[in-house]
Amino acid sequence: MKAPTAADANSEASSSISAAFQALTQGLLGSIDRLASLAVFLSFTALSLFFLLKDGPTIGRFVERHLGVPPPVAHSMLGRLAGSMRGYFLGVTIVAAWSALIVGVGALLLGVPLAGTIAVVTFLGGYVPYIGAWTAGIFAVLIALGGSGTETAAALAVIVLLANGVLQQLVQPIAYGAALRLHPLAVLIATIAGGCLFGTVGLVLAAPLLSAAVRISADLAAAAESDGQA
Repeated sequence: MKAPTAADANSEASSSISAAFQALTQGLLGSIDRLASLAVFLSFTALSLFFLLKDGPTIGRFVERHLGVPPPVAHSMLGRLAGSMRGYFLGVTIVAAWSALIVGVGALLLGVPLAGTIAVVTFLGGYVPYIGAWTAGIFAVLIALGGSGTETAAALAVIVLLANGVLQQLVQPIAYGAALRLHPLAVLIATIAGGCLFGTVGLVLAAPLLSAAVRISADLAAAAESDGQA
């Protein structure tokens, strides 16, 4: 068996470094791509929200005229959709408040400075899908690290992970189900399916669109039954 030489060792080291650099580059590029997609989605959402708030009634009347159904039915459909979106944001508020309560109380019990500020930032971050909650969590851990040391920061990091992970997943279907008047299991299935099919947009819109579809279907069935009896 041939003994390894310095040239062989150098070649293997170069290959290892090259492979490691390639893996690191691919990971960074993948992370940048995901962040860019999220930034585009958030920008589109903010722009759409601005125009909806500015010209909501005008846009609503335009959509009602072009739905291809009688105006009263179109008005009812848009009303159901708007109600479902309001229910969704009510569910988001409940989940954000739950996470803020857990992180805020945890920070207070650990003696972390600015516990109230951490709770407020966690609550506001709950309105931004994914990146908001974890950005708020990083903020909380950095405050704990600077004010109370490494051990306290590690303990608060565990609380943040639980608040934005297991504990949030337990409350989220129940909160959304109550706000959207859907069974929590239906909310869970719709959210998972929407996320698998359409990514972040599907995660956000699947449950409210399902709620609106259920209500609209019930309204159309009631209208058809009423017409049949007339």
